[in-house]
Amino acid sequence: MASISLERVSKAYDRKQVLDDVSLDVAEGEFVAILGPSGCGKTTMLRLIAGFEQIDAGAIRFGRDVIAAPGRSVPPEKRNVGIVFQNYALWPHMSVAENVGYALKVAGVSSEMRRRRSVEALATVDMDRLADRSPADLSGGQRQRVALARCLAAAPSVMLLDEPLANLDVHLRASMEREFSEFHRRTGATMIYITHDQSEAMALADRIAVMDAGRIVQFATPRDLYREPESEMVARFIGNGLVLPVSDLREDTRSGRVEVDVFGRRHTVRARYGQPAAAAARLSVHPDDLLLAGDETSGFDAEVECIIYRGSHVEVHFHPRRAPDLSLSLHAPHDRVFEPGALISVRVGDGWVLPGAA
Repeated sequence: MASISLERVSKAYDRKQVLDDVSLDVAEGEFVAILGPSGCGKTTMLRLIAGFEQIDAGAIRFGRDVIAAPGRSVPPEKRNVGIVFQNYALWPHMSVAENVGYALKVAGVSSEMRRRRSVEALATVDMDRLADRSPADLSGGQRQRVALARCLAAAPSVMLLDEPLANLDVHLRASMEREFSEFHRRTGATMIYITHDQSEAMALADRIAVMDAGRIVQFATPRDLYREPESEMVARFIGNGLVLPVSDLREDTRSGRVEVDVFGRRHTVRARYGQPAAAAARLSVHPDDLLLAGDETSGFDAEVECIIYRGSHVEVHFHPRRAPDLSLSLHAPHDRVFEPGALISVRVGDGWVLPGAA
């Protein structure tokens, strides 16, 4: 397996900048997800790494080897990259085993070696018992396993996965997430996983690169992205995040945290070490961080807009009385009943001061 390094990579189509000075280092054997809204440049990055497109500026390295630079590009077939697409791309007239071994056949691998590597790859994804089946006889999840096995049989140094679960139903996605995690654990492959589904990225990746408008805006572990976003874009994008305006930020010397005024009530929240005092700031929270206050003195006043029953909890949508144009939500016990227009008291159980907004 190989490490992957993008060094100030840029790409434009018809003078529209799609990737803008992107740098990224993926360690050997690491599972990295590229996450972002549609049009942010995720798929273009994958195509540049695979060699399907030429970069305009910068360089891409596999280990120490430069495989792409302006005016120089190693052909895709010589990059030793395996790609798993969302549509599986299986040959319908071939058996499962023939699909897995096809790339090896094209590469001139002997029939005996081809058979052995195909069987080993299918066993890795628990599909060896179905080697003689036709792709038409397989479920969506089984087809995706065959696509993984085909990729694995070729022994690539890098594996690229382009939204591989997009065509599966929600229950099968959850099952395949476990399959991908186990696949990565067993193979130790260097993997880049392109997705717009943050739940997939959070569940699978060692680290996640969040992209916006052709740039990587934060590259961190799932936990750090959720708890300590660097910007308002990341805060809102990850985990249905909410951003609150707060004021009078002061250091809380007792806890090492900071105190802020949230709609007229003081709260203690988390902030970057050494965060200076500020007259105004922005606070990142999630619906689970907003709690119904036990008394009116500990929380800010709010008015219920509507409720949505979610089974395990009730999703309460409300607006602060001091900011009637700001719509927020929290999760309350499923047995709590609220009517639109009801007055509630809300406190912040946890929150993170956005570093650049104070």
